[in-house]
Amino acid sequence: MMHTLCAMLLLVSLDLSHSSSTALRKLWEDWTVKHHKVYDNQTEVVFRRAVWEKNVLLVLRHNQEASAGKHSFRMGLNHLADMTAEEINEKLNGLKLEDPSNFRNGSLKEVSSVSIPQSVDWRKSGLVSPVQNQGMCGSCWAFSSVGALEGQMKKRTGVLVPLSPQNLVDCSFVDGNRGCRGGFISKAFGYIIRNQGIDSESFYPYEHQNGKCRYSVTGKAGYCSDFHILPYGDEKTLKAVVASVGPVSVAVNAMLKSFHLYRGGLYNVPSCNPRLTNHAVLVVGYGRDQGQDFWLVKNSWGTTWGEDGFIRIARNKKNLCGIASFAVYPTL
Repeated sequence: MMHTLCAMLLLVSLDLSHSSSTALRKLWEDWTVKHHKVYDNQTEVVFRRAVWEKNVLLVLRHNQEASAGKHSFRMGLNHLADMTAEEINEKLNGLKLEDPSNFRNGSLKEVSSVSIPQSVDWRKSGLVSPVQNQGMCGSCWAFSSVGALEGQMKKRTGVLVPLSPQNLVDCSFVDGNRGCRGGFISKAFGYIIRNQGIDSESFYPYEHQNGKCRYSVTGKAGYCSDFHILPYGDEKTLKAVVASVGPVSVAVNAMLKSFHLYRGGLYNVPSCNPRLTNHAVLVVGYGRDQGQDFWLVKNSWGTTWGEDGFIRIARNKKNLCGIASFAVYPTL
């Protein structure tokens, strides 16, 4: 299917001025089938296709420039291609901004002084669960938090058990989170500490919407006693913690179309402001490719987004996209 889409994009690029061309219509039909798109009425179909066509042109233009060496990553028509940037930021990017003054100094636990490896990929050690899709719910904060805790539980027990974002979505309102309307990484861990546990994903499956809290100790698969916040903007410390501790929950700026439609490569966009974080993801490693340092990041937008659900964000580029602006890891 991906080869077909690429071929169709080439055809469309030959005739950008005719949006009703046969090639473009075929591309639209193939895309809607691939991503299981069903719209309520013809008005919505017209609107969604218009948004999608703008994104087709954006992707074409960017990828042509990437082929010419102007960009280090490519974009693609993923399942978000019929949504505006404003819609995505409102519905999917539900990370609430933390107030650093709420946290005591010295929140960061001392990390190991063992020499730091040049590259780390915790997927290879079985500390990273499969990528999920949060859907039209601003629950990124919940996915990021459980991801960091899953890694610590795996290190402690030897078994990787996916934990329940839905448990957090439904049950942590009293802690200050707002379910699909957004939440805080710190308050997610706060709930788990207060509740003395969190259920497994299999026991308390994800539903893409707010629901009634139904936590049960029967399904308990994770717990933590504390969490630690890394110094603001300190990529060096983040690297040391990822290397010695495991996957780390982080906040990023995911406001740009280039992020929404990221397909693969090194995401290096100088305009990605580190002070405008709105989305929670999980750093699962880091490395270097063709002379460029990167962070390996797990998202919660499904496997059709990015590199099978992951993105490589440029590292040591002055805290690009705010990757180290608010980084947190739990301890058991």
